[in-house]
Amino acid sequence: MAKTLFEKIWDRHVVKTIEGGPAVLYIDKHLIHEVTSPQAFAGLNKRGIKVFRPQQVVATADHNVPTLNQHLPIKEELSRLQVEALKKNCAEHGIELYGLGHPFQGIVHVIGPELGFTQPGMTIVCGDSHTSTHGAFGSIAFGIGTSEVEMVMATQCLLQSKPKLMRINIDGELKAGVVSKDIVLYILAQISASGATGYAVEFAGSAIRALSMEGRMTICNMSIEMGARCGMIAPDQTTFDYMEGRKFAPQGEEWNKKLAYWKTLVSDEAAVFDKEYHFKAADIEPMITYGTNPGMGIGVSGHVPALNEIDEKEKPSFEKSLEYMGLQPGAAIKGKKVDYVFIGSCTNSRIEDLRMVASFVKGKQKAGHVEVWVVPGSKQVEKQAIEEGIDKIFEAAGFQLRQPGCSACLGMNEDKIPAGKYCISTSNRNFEGRQGPNARTFLASPLTAALAAITGEVGDVREHYN
Repeated sequence: MAKTLFEKIWDRHVVKTIEGGPAVLYIDKHLIHEVTSPQAFAGLNKRGIKVFRPQQVVATADHNVPTLNQHLPIKEELSRLQVEALKKNCAEHGIELYGLGHPFQGIVHVIGPELGFTQPGMTIVCGDSHTSTHGAFGSIAFGIGTSEVEMVMATQCLLQSKPKLMRINIDGELKAGVVSKDIVLYILAQISASGATGYAVEFAGSAIRALSMEGRMTICNMSIEMGARCGMIAPDQTTFDYMEGRKFAPQGEEWNKKLAYWKTLVSDEAAVFDKEYHFKAADIEPMITYGTNPGMGIGVSGHVPALNEIDEKEKPSFEKSLEYMGLQPGAAIKGKKVDYVFIGSCTNSRIEDLRMVASFVKGKQKAGHVEVWVVPGSKQVEKQAIEEGIDKIFEAAGFQLRQPGCSACLGMNEDKIPAGKYCISTSNRNFEGRQGPNARTFLASPLTAALAAITGEVGDVREHYN
């Protein structure tokens, strides 16, 4: 019987199916951080039990950490307490922790792949919605709640209902200046922020296969923004080349054995999906959001929808969103002045992202009124950036290269955008207050963000590639 990529992995991990209910799913890798783990550990301690398989848990501090002066005590009390609790809990339960000061510390969805923990065919969970990032390797990876974090810690299993299956195909070649972030923002604009609710989404097509692993991770990272349970891309030679030689990837004969299995992880030709979309890469232009959910996106040369273009039942939320953003229906977004540029987050903080920005801004200077934060996704990315001289390019351009962490993606730390200010951000969410109380966020690619940093306004990066 023909199977999809999702079904091949799912079926291999089902321990038991409860009649009329969910499946008991075995979890290969459990990623934890300081925000969603304290209550789970407290639950275990209350019951007097230990983490069942600590060797399958990877821990890091990322959400609450400052991105300046990480050698000093954390100033914000709640942040400090959560980071300290993670350190204490990991020590008590025998879990490897990549905390502040560790050379492997970083955003949980950046360090998993770069260290080789993330592998094809796995089931991976974390108390964080953007766990879908890891699906770029051909794994089933999804976010879970705190009670589920406790369940996995205690049993290495999870009760989970099988989602419906969707495939989104992007075929053809991207135009100059259009990158993976534009692809995913385009898909979101086409199907909406709820268009994949209840589905596991496989991204396929020639444009997807042509992407680097970093580009694929950006796509899968934002599958959750479509409402999807997870996003996936079938592993191929690009995947294997990226993984080979990484610290915790299989080695020697074990590598050859795993590789043989990984090569079977493709959807069979006759496999059936519950829903399927087809888009052309040539139709995608640099994208930017204008509203307060990631599905409210337009091509940078376009305009905010006019009221007569909005469905009647959507108008109240549309108007509320524009009021928050200080924008008018029908207005052009190109030329809109910005105050901050944030390049970072688990969506776009990898070395490829930093290289992309550095090559664009080399020899240029940021606009005087714009503050630019570049936050690497991990200590390893930071180290690479320094070794390659990227830090010097940023310094010369007036950009501030900070230390690794989630930073201004979610304003849960010291890095917040001031009220009323506009920020072009390479992160994944533009919800009200996401980057700080009353902060206004435009989501865009690293290239579009770099252009805004130099010009001080929203622009079309394609004009610089002609």
